[in-house]
Amino acid sequence: MEISQWKANMEKEREIKDSFFTQQWQSPIPPQDKPRFKGLEYYPPDPSYRFEFELHEHPEKQVVRMAYSKGNEQDFLRWGEFRFKVGGKEQALQAYKANPQEERLFVPFKDTTSGKETYGAGRYLDLEPDRDRTADGKWILDFNQAYNPWCVYSEAYTCPFVPIENWLEVPILAGEKNYPSKGGRA
Repeated sequence: MEISQWKANMEKEREIKDSFFTQQWQSPIPPQDKPRFKGLEYYPPDPSYRFEFELHEHPEKQVVRMAYSKGNEQDFLRWGEFRFKVGGKEQALQAYKANPQEERLFVPFKDTTSGKETYGAGRYLDLEPDRDRTADGKWILDFNQAYNPWCVYSEAYTCPFVPIENWLEVPILAGEKNYPSKGGRA
C-alpha cells in the first residue's frame, strides 16, 4: 500500500473512532462529557513508526501478573518479543496473550512521551492476525495505532499497567496523545 493511501486510511479510522466516542452508548466518554468532546488528539500519521517484524516467540511462556488501575490483577502469558531499532537505539517489546488459544497479541508500552504528551501509564497496541500480519508471516507493529486505555476517559473502567519490561527509552511520536481532562476538549 502506498503511503498516501495508508495515511488516508489512518485518518478515516480516527474519524470513525471519534464518531464512536461521540455518538455510541458503548463509548467510554461519560454521557455528561459528550457535549464537550471534540475528538481525540493524535500525532500526525508517520510511516516511520510502522514496522514489519518477526515475533521471536518464547519457547517457554512465562506468566506475567499485570496490576490493574483499580487494584485487581490478571495473568497474561509472555508470548514473544519484538526486537527493533527506533531513534537509533535497540528496543524490545514483549507481546502478551490473556489466553493461549487466542490469536491476538497485546502489546502495552510506555515511552519517553508518557506523562508529557501521552498518557502517563502508557498506551496499547492490539495485534490481530488477520489484519496485522504480512503474507510472509511477519507482524505489522504500527505505533500510529497506539491508543489510550479506556480508564483514561472514565473511572468506570479498569486497565492493566504496562510492565516495566515494556518501558521504552525513546519517544514514540505516533498514535494517540493524552486525553487532556475528564471533561473532554472544549
